[in-house]
Amino acid sequence: MSTFPPTRDTFNHSEGASTKRSSYQQKPQILARKSVAQSRLFQIESLDLRFSNGEERQFERLTGADRGAVMMVAMPDPDHVLLIREYAAGFEDYVLTLPKGLVDPGEDIITAANRELMEECGVGAHRIEPLVELSLAPNYMRHRMQVLLATDLYPKRLPGDEPEPLIVETHAIEELPALLLREDFHEARAIAALYIARDRLREEKRNSATDLL
Repeated sequence: MSTFPPTRDTFNHSEGASTKRSSYQQKPQILARKSVAQSRLFQIESLDLRFSNGEERQFERLTGADRGAVMMVAMPDPDHVLLIREYAAGFEDYVLTLPKGLVDPGEDIITAANRELMEECGVGAHRIEPLVELSLAPNYMRHRMQVLLATDLYPKRLPGDEPEPLIVETHAIEELPALLLREDFHEARAIAALYIARDRLREEKRNSATDLL
């Protein structure tokens, strides 16, 4: 598939966030939309699209409940982060990742993040702040994940819906390169979230050091 090369204006950040999309990127027209498969958790939907240049294509995407989801970078101290080991059916194996879960009806993302921490890690957080929103395979699904930084933790356990107790591990956030060498740590969203949190913490430390000068 060929695409036009981006113009220089596409990367002109001085124009502000409202110009992220260049002038020639007009959204395609949705000609038809239908469900082609349905399971307990997922729905596969087909979209007939007509692009601005007249080309027509059929796309398929995976949809689900639009409740939102959260992923937490929970830090018991300024240097360490909590990771969980859980069974991943997609890989038929156990993986190491960050605690996460769906937002329940009536919850905001802060409440959902704290509840999931209590269910999966046995801790709550006095301080929770949003870090970034991440997507996964946006060509095929519209799932979005809200990543939050949780600090000032305290012991608190709530019953969850996991089929077995999760193993909670503590890792140094500055040892991300070593984590990437492990065969059981490969979820892209968790990797991105940890690097973003690590860089935020480094920036805060630099600012604090500057304020003391």
